[in-house]
Amino acid sequence: MEPRTQAYYDPATWTVSYIVFDEPGGCCAIIDPVLDYDAKSGRIHTFSADKLIAFIREQRLSVEWILETHAHADHLSSADYLKSQLGGKTGIGDQIPAVQKTFKKIFNLGDEFIPDGHHFDHLFADGETFQVGKLTAKAIAVSGHTPADLAYQFDDAIFVGDTLFMPDVGTARADFPGGNAHQLFKSIQRLLAFPATTRLYMCHDYPPAARPAKWESTVAQQHTHNIHIHNGIDEDTFVSMRNQRDATLEMPNLLLPSLQVNIRAGKLPPPEANGVTYFKIPINLL
Repeated sequence: MEPRTQAYYDPATWTVSYIVFDEPGGCCAIIDPVLDYDAKSGRIHTFSADKLIAFIREQRLSVEWILETHAHADHLSSADYLKSQLGGKTGIGDQIPAVQKTFKKIFNLGDEFIPDGHHFDHLFADGETFQVGKLTAKAIAVSGHTPADLAYQFDDAIFVGDTLFMPDVGTARADFPGGNAHQLFKSIQRLLAFPATTRLYMCHDYPPAARPAKWESTVAQQHTHNIHIHNGIDEDTFVSMRNQRDATLEMPNLLLPSLQVNIRAGKLPPPEANGVTYFKIPINLL
């Protein structure tokens, strides 16, 4: 059954969130939802998530899954808020404990944070299939950006997370803890081995000034036009380009607060004795 897709682009974080559903009145999955965060004031809002809720209620959909392609470093996840409002189960790749262990050390999290992935309702193995109403979905491991990245396939549509961008933007960085440009190349080749007409849905777009934001391409378009990994680019050439480019990139604006939420499946850190929740900012560490 061909999936129906509703996309929401957040220009503040260049993130695209998706609702994938079988039919009106049926079932849906939410992919990579955004929780709005004002870093200047430390205030959290749910404007972006509420747009998803409005569409889901308008279409009379039942939420079965709230899916993360990885533990994002550029936006906070609203998975926990959406689960409280709509139900559903949270899911991410089964390599997430490796990411949790890394950031437990970086943020010096206490014994109450156990990096075993239990914060999520389900950890998907590579190749695992699952249902969203009448739709059959498949998890595809695409590590490289982080060790735990997943893509989600629904028939001829694949939600690629942070692997590929639109062809004129290229590919994701691979310099975060546990990232690996060689592995990213191999993961992208897994995606580009699908039939030429397969639709690829991006997690981000950083559009050049000459065009509006876009988030859908095809395998054929990536093969022909991707500026980093088009036909003829071998692994060594890609890795050299990726490593040199990554060395020039700044850290994402919301990396430090994002990871503290996203390794907890969208939950905020536990409040301290005064009832206030805080984000930690490690100094001279990253």
